Amino acid sequence: MSANPLHQFEIHKIYDLQVAGFDLSVTNHTMWLFIGVGLVSLLMLWGSRRAQLVPNRMQSFVEVTIDFIRTLTKETAGESALRFLPFIATLFLFLAAANVIGMVPGSFTATSQMLTTGFMALGVFMIVIGVGFYVQGLKFFKLFYPEGTPWWLAPLIVLLEVISFFARPATLALRLAANMMAGHILLKVFASFVIMLMVVLPPLALVPLLINVALTGLEIGVALLQAYIFTILTCVYLHDALHGH
Repeated sequence: MSANPLHQFEIHKIYDLQVAGFDLSVTNHTMWLFIGVGLVSLLMLWGSRRAQLVPNRMQSFVEVTIDFIRTLTKETAGESALRFLPFIATLFLFLAAANVIGMVPGSFTATSQMLTTGFMALGVFMIVIGVGFYVQGLKFFKLFYPEGTPWWLAPLIVLLEVISFFARPATLALRLAANMMAGHILLKVFASFVIMLMVVLPPLALVPLLINVALTGLEIGVALLQAYIFTILTCVYLHDALHGH
């Protein structure tokens, strides 16, 4: 174990691959991203391949999960947003899987990288803009001037709304990456305390060990919570695109 708690976030090549001058090497980052996608795909296929009237455990898990995401989408973004349910479900399941996989010793937390969360947030942002103009046309610009705003406050309100709107992808990406990184750093620090105390004062090593066990449980909860927050904010932004303020 490295003494540097940031060592776990370093990206390194696993297989070097150069094609026509482009670096397509497989890194620990891309490998664990594909593992996350593969596990979610296998889980959904396994749970839905032989649907039964009386569902088994795996089918029940898949149905409950999809129903949870459906309810979240409907209550947050409205009935019309259910057409985006496949996208929202994929987003939530991928983030939940990537976050939780990062808790496995020896793995890599892909969602701790701004490269991953940034592209995901930017993708959500572009979809919201596209949907907004497709559904509302030029009325989408009314998003920056809420109804009932006094005319003399218009310059300030419009400026604040524009800044808030274009800050959305940055806040989405930073919130997820920062939370995943902070939790893993904290776990690494307390794990280092356990090792150091095992050498110096073995009985005292039990204290940071118990704290680390508690933090591990908390971090799993945070991993799922961050996937939920990213998803519900996506639904909120879709609501704005579909219905305005």
